[in-house]
Amino acid sequence: MPFGIGRSPQDQRDRTVADLLVAQLIEAGVRRIYGIVGDSLNPIVDAVRRSNSGDREGQGIEWVHVRHEEAAAFAAAGEAEVTGSLAVCAGSCGPGNLHLINGLYDANRSKVPVLAIASHIPSAQIGTSFFQETHPDRLFTECSVYSELISSAQQAPRVIASAIHHALGGPGVAVLTLPGDVADLDAPAPVADLACRPYAPTSVPDPRAVQELAEAIDAAKKVTIFAGVGVRGAHDDVLALADKIAAPVGHSLRGKEWIQYDNPFDVGMSGLLGYGAAHDALHEADLVVLLGTDFPYDQFLPDDVRTAQVDVDPTHLGRRTRLDVAVVGDAGATVRALLPLVKKAKSRAFLDRMRAKHEKAMSGVVGAYTKKVETHTPIHPEYVADVLDQVASDDAVFTVDTGMCNVWAARYITPNGRRRVIGSFLHGSMANAVPHAIGVAAAAQGEGRDRQVIAMAGDGGLAMLLGELITIRQYALPVKIVLFDNASLGMVRLEMLVDGLPAFGTESPSVDYAAVATAIGIPAVRVENPKDVRGALEGALSRPGPALVDIVTDPRALSLPPTITAGQVRGFAAAMSKEILGGGMGEVVSMARSNLRNVPRP
Repeated sequence: MPFGIGRSPQDQRDRTVADLLVAQLIEAGVRRIYGIVGDSLNPIVDAVRRSNSGDREGQGIEWVHVRHEEAAAFAAAGEAEVTGSLAVCAGSCGPGNLHLINGLYDANRSKVPVLAIASHIPSAQIGTSFFQETHPDRLFTECSVYSELISSAQQAPRVIASAIHHALGGPGVAVLTLPGDVADLDAPAPVADLACRPYAPTSVPDPRAVQELAEAIDAAKKVTIFAGVGVRGAHDDVLALADKIAAPVGHSLRGKEWIQYDNPFDVGMSGLLGYGAAHDALHEADLVVLLGTDFPYDQFLPDDVRTAQVDVDPTHLGRRTRLDVAVVGDAGATVRALLPLVKKAKSRAFLDRMRAKHEKAMSGVVGAYTKKVETHTPIHPEYVADVLDQVASDDAVFTVDTGMCNVWAARYITPNGRRRVIGSFLHGSMANAVPHAIGVAAAAQGEGRDRQVIAMAGDGGLAMLLGELITIRQYALPVKIVLFDNASLGMVRLEMLVDGLPAFGTESPSVDYAAVATAIGIPAVRVENPKDVRGALEGALSRPGPALVDIVTDPRALSLPPTITAGQVRGFAAAMSKEILGGGMGEVVSMARSNLRNVPRP
């Protein structure tokens, strides 16, 4: 029932702006708010409490008490990512809502619908440098599609509705700044429900642009498709096009889960985390078709190959690399319009050659650490990821920490059309895996779904938001944390080496995180022998509720891209020389032993 409709005057008399906000969120499909209670946020929190009482019992909003507001924003982003529905987080005035900002940046860049409630100091004190005063309506402008201050009760209904529609329509982050005293005002007269859940439109390309793309494809002898997250829902259409024009299909990290599975034209991923023959397929083509991707790393894209780009957002066109043919439109709609226009390829030699290269790379470099490693210690992280891929369920959701866990997930977690892989892939924040998993698991639990939620966390990321283990324990969320524990910031270490710098400040003390989790009340095990990896993972995944598997992995394992530039080689050589001159000969030898099999070879 929309707020204010069908209630008696007596019922309406004690309703506040906070009640109105909660009622409109409920009508928009929101079922929980992630946050930490406090001061200016209290009227809203109490409205949440009352939403579950009386005639709305069981139909209200749940308050999920996290330990850090940053985790609240990440959790909301995780929920929105898997449900496609509006998710909500909240922070109290000043420091409370400021903590939201990192997770909100991530959500907005990932284009997921999140509404953030930023409570504010008393309205009469705004502009006086009052205790804890900030200006959230200004601060969050850069990481949102909508950010407004509610300064009166009469203004509230339409601003709340507008925030909901902006978040869903962006999609992206909408921020409502609400002073505590305004939240406690009497709500305005009854209004019709102003919020709805709109269906996303499909952008159909102009026929002239599609014809130009068809002509470019027909004129090229070697075409490569590079697919991004924009191909979601267009898997079969893209494969039909690849088959007709004999094009190898590479993908970005965000595109992997939507295009790699059941794909006989797959040649892997490009970029620093890449693998397979995608790099060669892009650089040896006569025409590259960027399909639904805003891949940011121009150093991995060819600048001497004709390039066509298809994107629903015209601001993405040509901002990463050269642009010869531009098509504005949904990837699926574009491909479906393109299919009857292009001619069937006369030769499949380029496709066959790239597929052969890809197969060699996958069985050589990428598969090197997954074979005959059950006696190697420290444990190879690649082996852990490979075993996890084998034992996880077909519809598991993997949340992935930024850093080396990104690499292992990209190379070893196999998509199938039902699995999801979620990470801070555009914002690149540390510590996202566990709070993302909280949101995913809370959403699944709320829907009564029994779905595996696996957080592939690094010890650096887990340590940063360690308190969220308490959140998982409090709500008995069935999050399985697989901890790649190398007591090191592995990706930072790699970045230093590439730049010719010896590793510095990247090491951490060894911590028994299994003991920490156990003390909190989460079943946990620490694994140091590779022979115990499979059993520990199977045990954690099979038990109800949360679990943590702390796997001690090799800190010297590095992710090497499929193509190494001369500059990177020089950087490694300089860094290794500095390590030796600094007395680190043993460290250099150990690193060589750990990574020798993973060096790309022609």
